[in-house]
Amino acid sequence: MAKGDDAIRRKKNKSNRKRMRSSESAVSARVSAIIASKRRRKAGKRRVCEGMCYSLPTPDDPFNDHHGKKEPEKKKKKKSKGIPGEKQNEKNMVIVDGGILVDQNGPSKFLIVCLNAIKDAWREEGEAEVRDISSWGLYLWTCCCYGFRNVLETSGPCATREQVAWLVSSVSDIVARKEKQGILVPSPCLLYIVPTQEKAVQVRSICKPLKALGIHAVSLHPGASIQHQLHGLKSCEPEFLVSTPGRLLELVSLKAVDISSVSFLVIDGFGIGSGEEIRYAEKLNSIKETIITSPHVVVFSDHCDQMAALADNLLGDPITRLSLNDSVISRSVFISQHVHYCQSQELKITKIQEIILQTLRDDCRHKMLVVMKRENKNGLTSSGLYWEDCSITNTSSKGSFSLHNREKIMRVVVKDEESLQLDKVENFEMVLLANFPSSVEEYVGILTRIACHSATGALHSLFCQEDAHLAKRLVNLLSECKQAVPQFLLDFDS
Repeated sequence: MAKGDDAIRRKKNKSNRKRMRSSESAVSARVSAIIASKRRRKAGKRRVCEGMCYSLPTPDDPFNDHHGKKEPEKKKKKKSKGIPGEKQNEKNMVIVDGGILVDQNGPSKFLIVCLNAIKDAWREEGEAEVRDISSWGLYLWTCCCYGFRNVLETSGPCATREQVAWLVSSVSDIVARKEKQGILVPSPCLLYIVPTQEKAVQVRSICKPLKALGIHAVSLHPGASIQHQLHGLKSCEPEFLVSTPGRLLELVSLKAVDISSVSFLVIDGFGIGSGEEIRYAEKLNSIKETIITSPHVVVFSDHCDQMAALADNLLGDPITRLSLNDSVISRSVFISQHVHYCQSQELKITKIQEIILQTLRDDCRHKMLVVMKRENKNGLTSSGLYWEDCSITNTSSKGSFSLHNREKIMRVVVKDEESLQLDKVENFEMVLLANFPSSVEEYVGILTRIACHSATGALHSLFCQEDAHLAKRLVNLLSECKQAVPQFLLDFDS
């Protein structure tokens, strides 16, 4: 017997109601769209309009608040100047490394979504107190998102959970932007190196809430069998890989994971493992050599002189120094301090000459700033000075010159201490103070501003009998910064 129209309509309405009831318990439409996009990407099937299943931003709606719907016209805003050194696109958009189109007004909505997902997970676990480090996090996000310099974070040897949350959320935002614009994202995109199994578990737990947003993280450490990890890597393509150095190199040798194309390299706990610095350095160098691309590097470290050369090699130049606190110790990490004794004012030119020649022989840097009194500047280029096997060229009227031997050329820039501006020393990795500052505070002001764009630096200063009243405070400062204290300072202090 044929069914009537009413029976067919009732059956269709019943199936619609069942579908609506089942969708109430599912994830939100946005999350399901992101998950669906990721599944299509892994299956090699992508929509022509591929935008992670939601509309692309426009110059009028850069944050995609209106989801492609037209809104009433609003008053035009003044044009923003944009990010210095970046190529400007239409209105508020800029093109950065990799061709990513980024809005320059502030953090994206997806970044906030990732941060909120992690914070909600913490609250569910009963951890209500979350430290607010938004100013630090926004600066880090800017460095990562706009393709600026590598980052040396000097707050401590290990990242806090809030720092990890901001870092993984920032990278997640970049992954989302690239997929939204149809740019291929390598797997893994982020390689997060940790010193211990405990730290690997902690970082993996922070990344876990991002799985619902389409960001999958895997942790590799000696606590699990290598066969289990081999099986897990075959069944997924994680965006984030968290690993200890030893286990990672073991799996790379077995060709179980390919890290050659990672976009971000994070080294957490840099220098931890006292007594094994050489082995740790060798492992990190091997990991860096395996990566054939030029990843953005973020290093979390405190003061560890044995790791200074490795930090310089991993980060390169230029970099950005970043710290959660404003202490002298944090802001002077990897900057060596050398205090030289000079018996009289008349011998200072000779002492400065000795320091410059020694630096030319021993240091690989090519530029040095010498700060001295205006009336003494021309003494360095006097024809009466003997520079051993070196010669002076390109002498300027301001006292600056180039010094070169058979192997190296170094530019010596001479500035008047009477008119020195502290922001001018930021671009110099080596600074020599011909006259010790009138106070330790002034010395600290120079110390915390040099080598702002380099992993390592050196501050030389001449100390005379007239500066003896500063000896005690200077000894304390050098000790706090874990610097060698010369014997003459101890004698002045006693």
